[in-house]
Amino acid sequence: MNDVKVKVGILGASGYTGAELVRLLAHHSAADITLLTADRRAGRPFGEVFPHLAHLHLPTMIRIEDADWSMVDMIFCALPHGTTQEVIAGLPERVKVVDLSADFRLFDPATYKEWYGAEHAAQDLQKKVVYGLTELHREQIAKARVVANPGCYPTPVQLALIPLLERKMVLADDIIIDAKSGVTGAGRAPKEGILYAEVTEGIHAYGTGGHRHAPEIEQGLSWAAGRDVVVNFSPHLMPMSRGILESIYVKLADGVQAEQISDALAKRYENEPFVRVLPFGTTPQTRHVRGSNYVLIGVVKDRVPGRVIIVAVEDNLVKGASGQAVQNMNVMFGLPETMGLEIEPLFP
Repeated sequence: MNDVKVKVGILGASGYTGAELVRLLAHHSAADITLLTADRRAGRPFGEVFPHLAHLHLPTMIRIEDADWSMVDMIFCALPHGTTQEVIAGLPERVKVVDLSADFRLFDPATYKEWYGAEHAAQDLQKKVVYGLTELHREQIAKARVVANPGCYPTPVQLALIPLLERKMVLADDIIIDAKSGVTGAGRAPKEGILYAEVTEGIHAYGTGGHRHAPEIEQGLSWAAGRDVVVNFSPHLMPMSRGILESIYVKLADGVQAEQISDALAKRYENEPFVRVLPFGTTPQTRHVRGSNYVLIGVVKDRVPGRVIIVAVEDNLVKGASGQAVQNMNVMFGLPETMGLEIEPLFP
């Protein structure tokens, strides 16, 4: 039995990912939540902001500037993009961090500036950060002090394509990713575009031709392919609270059959607790991962010769954010990787 105890702080605890972290850590036998910060809701009990978690005994939320870092061993940083770099750079060296924002995901400072419109404020620290897609970078994560948690959209597509690009089973050119997400991916702050009347009974594309997750996807796929990869990535907003579904269209390498793609992915992830490849010809549904840390992947032969369709799903708040973050914390502290994450999906 593992007797490690980790004192945990959550920065930006009043957002959706903060609440999801608390929900998961409440079932984590090694985690003790000792610090919660918020900005607009500082001074309020956590259960007042999230009544569904009011039964938990949690510290009152405070401002970051009032935080006592001696109270924590581990920080989950769930702050808005562009606000994280200086905060993490100022933390004591002994404190480990999983950053759920985009501030440390792009390893080229020029690429970060191009897509986020500002100079990276912690470039020396960036050089030491590990990208936190656990299934692909587990050994590096185990030794890391700061981990950049992957974005919600980049997680399923990288899990689906990186093993195939590494083995040169699919071509790196002409990759099309048609992605659909629930509204929680836009965060909890009030915005006209995510009002009920704006979202319900319809679907629309957004960030078309220029979504900020595109360079993160391309960074991972380029690493796997050994050369620059540019993808066609189109996200869409769906009238549902959570979930991501990605339909990925790729060309097969010469001599490769669609069934071999499914077999290769199944073999790659056969011992992974949170990635499951469905029988060939079967596609997953977002309702089958709701509330869980699972990614489901299905492979179908396209009617177009030489092409294959890969469909991958996840819960954007769990494996796409907070669940992945807890998974990374477990690896960083030598805990069982599934601890706190063995929650079955909710259905219906």
